[in-house]
Order: sequence, then C-alpha cells, then structure tokens
Amino acid sequence: MTLLFTLLCILVALEHFYFLILEMFLWTSKKGIKTFGLKSKAFAEDTKVLASNQGLYNGFLAAGLLYALYLNATPFLMFFLGCIVVAGIYGAFSTKKRILFWFQSAPAILACIAFLLI
Repeated sequence: MTLLFTLLCILVALEHFYFLILEMFLWTSKKGIKTFGLKSKAFAEDTKVLASNQGLYNGFLAAGLLYALYLNATPFLMFFLGCIVVAGIYGAFSTKKRILFWFQSAPAILACIAFLLI
C-alpha cells in the first residue's frame, strides 16, 4: 500500500466519523440544520431517529475502513470505498449534491484511483 492510498483511506474514515457525529449528535443543532439544509428545527426533531441511523451506518463504514487498513486487507478497503462511492452518488441524485458527492464520493474515488496507480 502506498502512503497516499493509506492517507486517503484515513481521510475518508475521518470524514465518516464526522458524519456520524453530525447525524447522531448534532442533527437538531444549528450546525446540523445548516449543514443538511433542513427546513426547520421541528423537521430536524421529527427526523432525528432516521438521521441517527444514517450516522450509525457512516460510523460502520469508517470503522470498516480503519479495521481493513489495520489488517492490510486491500480487498476490504476497496469494498468499503466502493460502498461509499455508490452511496454518495445515489445521495447526490436524491438529496443535496454538494455534500454527498464532493465530500463523500470524491475522496473515496481519489483513494480508489491512488490504489489503481500503485
């Protein structure tokens, strides 16, 4: 594994831990409402259980990436990166494009490219 690939995988994992924090703990805060472009505090309250579930899945993706890095298991790294790319692309078509593609898919795509250039 190259240093660039490893660093990009760590970056993607850290982003997903950040998404976990935003979705599980900050969803109804001013930061969460602004970040996700939510309609209102009431809407945020009504959807916080769904957001918390999303956050948990983001945490699983991050943990999977870090564990695969620890094991030096490239096929698992590529699997988790692929899941992140697909989720970000799907989200870009169904919700807020800027967040889900540029901050979720793009770093994972860069990591995949870095791996392919090894």
